[in-house]
Amino acid sequence: MVEQLKPLHVLHESLNKPVLVAMKGNKEYRGVLDGYDQHLNLVLKNVEEIINGESKGVHNVVIVRGDNVIYISPP
Repeated sequence: MVEQLKPLHVLHESLNKPVLVAMKGNKEYRGVLDGYDQHLNLVLKNVEEIINGESKGVHNVVIVRGDNVIYISPP
């Protein structure tokens, strides 16, 4: 029998690892997952902001509201 992983467990396993966060409005963040809550609000560090496929800069810390997240994955 295959054990099913719960989404928050998978997110927990991604703590302190690089992730890609796709957002509404054709925006992406690539950075290290520093924290999250049950609403998928995220804290990312060392973040590259990408809008419409174009890099718009690098930020030390970004806080993302969970209802704007489309998906989270390894980069």
